[in-house]
Amino acid sequence: MKGTNFLDRIGIPSSLAWGYLGILLFMTGDGLEAGWLSPYLVEHGLTVQQSGVLFTVYGVTIALSSFLSGVLVDAVGPKKAMLTGLILYILGSAGFVGLGVSNLSYVVMLLTYAFKGLGYPLFAYSFLVWIAYQTPQHKLGSAVGWFWFVFTGGMNVIGAYYSRWALEHLGAINTLWTALVWALMGALFALIINRGERLNLPASSKTSNKLKDIASGLAIVKKEPKVALAGIVRIINTAAQFGFPIYMPLYMESQGVSTASWLHLWAMIFIGNIVFNLIFGIVGDKIGWKNTVMWFGGVGSAVFTLLLFYSPQIAEGNIVVLQVIGVLWGACLSGYVPLSALVPSLVETQKGAAMSILNLGAGLSAFVGPILVTLFIGTLGYTGITWMFACLFLASSFIMIFITLPDKKDQKATSEGSHEIVNA
Repeated sequence: MKGTNFLDRIGIPSSLAWGYLGILLFMTGDGLEAGWLSPYLVEHGLTVQQSGVLFTVYGVTIALSSFLSGVLVDAVGPKKAMLTGLILYILGSAGFVGLGVSNLSYVVMLLTYAFKGLGYPLFAYSFLVWIAYQTPQHKLGSAVGWFWFVFTGGMNVIGAYYSRWALEHLGAINTLWTALVWALMGALFALIINRGERLNLPASSKTSNKLKDIASGLAIVKKEPKVALAGIVRIINTAAQFGFPIYMPLYMESQGVSTASWLHLWAMIFIGNIVFNLIFGIVGDKIGWKNTVMWFGGVGSAVFTLLLFYSPQIAEGNIVVLQVIGVLWGACLSGYVPLSALVPSLVETQKGAAMSILNLGAGLSAFVGPILVTLFIGTLGYTGITWMFACLFLASSFIMIFITLPDKKDQKATSEGSHEIVNA
């Protein structure tokens, strides 16, 4: 790939550069339905609760696959792990669209969407593990930061803008089918054009041994409860991100905001999120990781969650005001970025196990957000659910009071190369 020296200078490992493009394309396909699938299914006969159950089951398999991706990489290598994810994604997507959505069969949708949820974490997070293995330590932070840039950019920005166009010109079902085209293009670049270096995995990386490592690694939450608290904070970080698409488009439509405008808003939210991922990493080094998470992450996200909900009423559907508030909400979600510098600093050893708890929290947020909507939308309504998410953000700030470093550490040195990883 031309310009490899330039890529290395900006933090993208040149040997894996085509893989980054592959992740961008793959995640565009995976994220294209996020902003509109729930209202589409509700309009075609599902209840909001049924839609919530669908996304909840999807979140369970995402969490499982996210947690196990590293094990599979160590067992069979990154390309085979990514290929496994691709196959699961293709089979799940084909069944979901061809047999579930097309026939409006709820049982089939549940089974196939859950199967689809196993796919993207194996594909994307296995590549992240590949980056971690192949990148020099002093460049790892930048390399991981660029991973989250293409991951979020594809899933939440390009996917949203593309689906806005595709829904108008192709229709809902055909738009869902095109996700496979994006995924296959991503696989072409990430698995075929992208060569990378062959990993010299240790002999101890057999699956049975790694499963034992997982069991012992989970014991870290008992040894250091602060890691468990940080995992809970990480769940709260993006719970609303996965819960909002189930009901917020329906609420916005009731306030005169069209689905197309909502998709544009959703993309704007994550444009702000991408930019502030890097900014809050720097801010965290200056004012402290804990302070950044507490005030910008927890309190800021709570405030802008409520403003995002009430602005269509207060501003009478003014899209510009809504977009500004949306960008600021996405920016505040990035306030949790320093968690990934703080968490490994809580322990002297088993830093990988500590990070695995944080990654598990990231995966579980895809389960917790939808299940909260499913359980409470009937009794609390749109307003009550939104206040619940705002209160959870405030609760995360309260939890952060108890997450303190064991001693005085040089935060800048500790956080170097790690602060970009949180906001997946």
